[in-house]
Amino acid sequence: MLSEQSHETGGALAAARAASAGTTVEGAGIAADLAVDVDAVAAAVGCRTSQVTAGGGIALAEQWCGAAKGARHVVALSLTDTVHAGIVVDGRLFAGAHGQAAAAAWLALNPVEREDYRRLGCLGAEVGGAGIVRRLVWRIKAGDHSRVLEMAGGNLAAITAGQVFEAARAGDGVANSVVRDTAKYIGMAVANLIAIVDPEVIVLGGAIADARDLLLEPTRAELVRRMPPSISQQVSLVPAALGEAAAAIGAARAAMLAAG
Repeated sequence: MLSEQSHETGGALAAARAASAGTTVEGAGIAADLAVDVDAVAAAVGCRTSQVTAGGGIALAEQWCGAAKGARHVVALSLTDTVHAGIVVDGRLFAGAHGQAAAAAWLALNPVEREDYRRLGCLGAEVGGAGIVRRLVWRIKAGDHSRVLEMAGGNLAAITAGQVFEAARAGDGVANSVVRDTAKYIGMAVANLIAIVDPEVIVLGGAIADARDLLLEPTRAELVRRMPPSISQQVSLVPAALGEAAAAIGAARAAMLAAG
């Protein structure tokens, strides 16, 4: 099986040709959020090709051989610069009518209407890396002191989400407030996904897994606050296990399932 995490057909074709050179490929899988010419990739490698979203690939991988191994109903939610999510139902990826199921970045969690919500989705705008930085910068501009600004050399434009997490671990009050707000949005999103899907396991990846010491328990607390015990106590909330390779592993799993 060939797996590839790609963002465009050209990149997928190049990777497919390189990976399949001199080998027999039974199936190819692509994890990409943008449209890829699957037929062109299939022709390049001479086999059936499947495409899943990055979030779908992560969910499939974690359910197959990661943090949710053995579970049949799984939701994965991963934060990087944006939000990726995927849903596995009875061991199979649920893609929806148009392949866009679990577009969690667009979960509407705030009645306020903002321009960045219309571009990125409410959840995406609040918990993606840029959203975390934006909320901290707002606090600094409002007069709050945070050592994050010193960490960034006094340059607001140089602040990163990683610095916010680092400062929170060191006891920075403003950074901790931003992290708490981030966990609140994640917990709200998790509660909504659980209410719709009723999974056994919610896998939290990307920045959530990397900063699990800061985000996991506050996210769990927000989930418990928003769901009845009969629901919240039956769902396991776990950090992802497969890291950056998850989407590509999930693409391979999608190819395996498509091949029967």
